[in-house]
Amino acid sequence: MEILSFENVSLTYQTPKSQTDALKNLSFTVNEGEFVALVGPSGCGKTTVLSLVSGLMPPTSGSVNVDGAAVDAKKGYVGYMLQKDNLFEWRTILKNVLLGPEVQKKLSPDTVAYAHSLLDKYGLKDFKNSYPNMLSGGMRQRVALIRTLVTKPKLLLLDEPFSALDFQTRLSVCDDVYAIIKQEKKTALLVTHDISEAVSVADRIIVLTPRPACVKSIFTPNLDADTPFKRRADPQFSKWFDTVWKEVCNENER
Repeated sequence: MEILSFENVSLTYQTPKSQTDALKNLSFTVNEGEFVALVGPSGCGKTTVLSLVSGLMPPTSGSVNVDGAAVDAKKGYVGYMLQKDNLFEWRTILKNVLLGPEVQKKLSPDTVAYAHSLLDKYGLKDFKNSYPNMLSGGMRQRVALIRTLVTKPKLLLLDEPFSALDFQTRLSVCDDVYAIIKQEKKTALLVTHDISEAVSVADRIIVLTPRPACVKSIFTPNLDADTPFKRRADPQFSKWFDTVWKEVCNENER
């Protein structure tokens, strides 16, 4: 079942003096339960795609549908995890997690119970009343993901969520986030510049052309290991890395 579909989507940024074509006839789908990675040359419009999915801006033409309906930011179908955790230092971990329902005016005993259950399930039980400065970078990212999950979105958007972490922490947190998304049976669309990251987590990898972006190619790595870290040791990992890297770099050289 399709959770997300782009159908001939184009986007043009207008200014009083010029216009910039960001996307042109972009079409792809994301199915329920999939983890899809979006890669491409720098500046090609990957984050613009996430802005369209989240309803932050409308397309110039074409359609963006989430769960069979036109995108509407007010419906709460989409959860957005940013590059930085953006936790509020003056709020406890529990209150940070409950920020979304508060803003949406959907805070209820059931929502609070769900937040507690997620924190308990993913190793943060003893930190509910702590503040963000008491947590490691990896734990903060786990809190950021749980904050996104507590609103029960249909689709998770991940905008380079590991880029602010050092390499060792990045590998560990990538495993954590991947495991949580799979255990909660969520659908995810990841934007990343890190091709090795895309190969290690994605069920499918969509490569975009330079701006104005459209789909150049789609790859399905099918690596057997059950965690991103273990997939990096798969004999086929380097082959897939080279394949995707060459596809992206060939576009950069044109």
